[in-house]
Amino acid sequence: MATVSEQLSLPRFAVFEALATPETYPHWLVGCRAIRSVDAGWPRAGTRFHHRVGLVGPLTVADDTKSLESDPPTRLSLEVRARPFGRGRATFRLSDAPDGGTVVELDEAPIGLMAPAKPLVDPITARRNRRSLRNLADYLERGRSHAAPPA
Repeated sequence: MATVSEQLSLPRFAVFEALATPETYPHWLVGCRAIRSVDAGWPRAGTRFHHRVGLVGPLTVADDTKSLESDPPTRLSLEVRARPFGRGRATFRLSDAPDGGTVVELDEAPIGLMAPAKPLVDPITARRNRRSLRNLADYLERGRSHAAPPA
């Protein structure tokens, strides 16, 4: 499993709120271009949000992400999809940092037909997720109202 972490200066509830609000994703998640809709009851297990994932330049693919487990403010587990590339399980774990703030850990692994490719995709996934968590920290710590989606 590709596991990365980042420390944020904000409390867990504030970080979890951003993770549980799909509309924030285009501002920090590498590859997420737009949120098309969110099911009522999100992030309850089984609900989905529908998004557009960027491939190359203006090329995007419409897909969705399903909540597998939500335990505020400590854990959010998602089945992420970006067809035609496959599916993955992404789990955010939030804990209190020793000196204040929150540590966000993100584990992601391919599932389904892509699972055997795990050793090949882990380094790419880790790099993408490290960047995404840094973007999340920047987005939340500088204030949402001033944050523009990454280019």
